[in-house]
Amino acid sequence: MACYGSRGDVEPSVAVGRELLRRGHDVCMAVPPDLVGFAEAAGLATVAYGPELQAFLHEDFVRNLWTQLFRNPIRSLRELWEPIARYWGETSATLTSLADGADLLSTGLNFEQAAANVAEYYDIPLIALHHFPMRANGQLVPILPSPLVRSAGTLTEWLFWRSTHKVEDTQRRELGLPKATGPSPRRIAERKSLEIQAYDEFCFPGLAAEWAKWDGRRPFIGTLTMELTTDADDEVASWSAAGTPPICFATGSIPVESPADTVEMISAACAQLGERALVCFGGTDFSHVPHFDHVKVVGPVNYAATFPACRAVVHHGGSGTTAASLRAGIPTLILWSSADQPYWGNQLKRLKVGTARRFSTTTHESLVADLRRILAPQYAIRARELATRMTTPAKSVAKAADLFEDAVRRKRVE
Repeated sequence: MACYGSRGDVEPSVAVGRELLRRGHDVCMAVPPDLVGFAEAAGLATVAYGPELQAFLHEDFVRNLWTQLFRNPIRSLRELWEPIARYWGETSATLTSLADGADLLSTGLNFEQAAANVAEYYDIPLIALHHFPMRANGQLVPILPSPLVRSAGTLTEWLFWRSTHKVEDTQRRELGLPKATGPSPRRIAERKSLEIQAYDEFCFPGLAAEWAKWDGRRPFIGTLTMELTTDADDEVASWSAAGTPPICFATGSIPVESPADTVEMISAACAQLGERALVCFGGTDFSHVPHFDHVKVVGPVNYAATFPACRAVVHHGGSGTTAASLRAGIPTLILWSSADQPYWGNQLKRLKVGTARRFSTTTHESLVADLRRILAPQYAIRARELATRMTTPAKSVAKAADLFEDAVRRKRVE
């Protein structure tokens, strides 16, 4: 099971791997060097896969991706894809060694193309885990015409292939495979590989109907997470219960550029609204942030335990965190910066359970206005209703494990 990226990219695969191990299968995880300990703590045999995350992620570029994309889309996409091309050969070598004798190879979003070639080489099933609809479709940007959005997705897939075809041709030649004549998503579909959609179907209205032609090979299973506890959970629960339900601000694993400025803005906005604030920094050093009586600042927390005790949640828009706020049944404000985050913001607006804006354009005034909006009663009512439709983590993991086992069984009877 290969997965590269931040913890949000890796945890879905680790959750499935742990369940497959429980069922008696031999599982090997391939994760970034920074997260080997995380996967091993789940009891899984793990090897380092690809470079350290810092070598892969340029934080300034990640924060400003969408600003640059609007200014120069072709150049920005090439810069985004450059690390994939740079480490393509390294990840291919790792997977070629690990997959020798395996019954199945699974992959997350990053380096999916290299993994698909390795699975083709060994003639074993490939399973792709997608935490948002990354294949071309018309539902990602609801305010634009579906044909336009779908065409843009198809063009992006073609551009990625053209930008990386040299390194892919090298890999395929080394594996003794024929030269690729089209984008990887098309070839993955032609092999009838499973592309598991690890989120709930209702989050993207119309997507299931659009993808019905794939005959069940893009199943929706709900978000994959382990809902791990942290050392701060009891302290946070006690603080939350000691006053009015707070607004939770969760920053995710990408470091915040200025933690002190962020806390000051949150404090001022919540003071104006008469609310308490819980600030949960993930990958950020918060040891030097200012102190305010109505604001509690902590590190990582278990969102499944923390969010339900809050009045609303503000976060970066990662797929796992978005699912946690939807499962908690509370309104959400997404302050996004990169990757799939704006897509989740679009869908929360569409579902009428929250709103979103780019983090770089957020001010004290906009934060107050956005919080006033999502704290309106109709948002809470709608959020509670949608929470009842969310797939539980246990069911999501079980569904995924079932699909893995079925893929191997089908291959064996061919």
